[in-house]
Amino acid sequence: MSTSESPAHPRFAEALRALGPEVDVRRFPDATRTAAQAAAAIGCDVAEIVKSLVFVARGIPGADGPEDGEPVLVLMDGSSRVDVELVRRELGAAEVRRADADLVRETTGYAIGGVPPFGHRTRTRVPADRGLLGHAVVWAAAGTPHTVFPLAPRSVVAHADAVVVDVRERTA
Repeated sequence: MSTSESPAHPRFAEALRALGPEVDVRRFPDATRTAAQAAAAIGCDVAEIVKSLVFVARGIPGADGPEDGEPVLVLMDGSSRVDVELVRRELGAAEVRRADADLVRETTGYAIGGVPPFGHRTRTRVPADRGLLGHAVVWAAAGTPHTVFPLAPRSVVAHADAVVVDVRERTA
């Protein structure tokens, strides 16, 4: 399916056109808002889902000041959790916390559950966990809670202008 007739959110469809990748955006009648829902709808492993999670970092060196929170998008595989302390260290921030729904929409232009890894309203820093690279193809939201698209993980990282890091929570 071409992006001109894509079921993706219009802003994301435009991002796809601007970047040029030919992707097959799929729409599902049931929500694909969570990694588990998306994996069940697609028929893939939960680890092959890309979670696009927005955090707020305070006190980043070179930022406007410790009171100014900088939104940061973390890309994580669907079966893992983000270790906020590792993100904080990676950014050199004083504090990192999850963003609320309003800030997610303000920063990205999308609602939680439909945030794609790129094509956002505001440009942010994007750490992508190295675990994403362990798959041939990953699936990410296409701007709505009902749409997803497949892409090679390195392409996701490149289009998101992400930096590959290790920010996955480790189990004991």
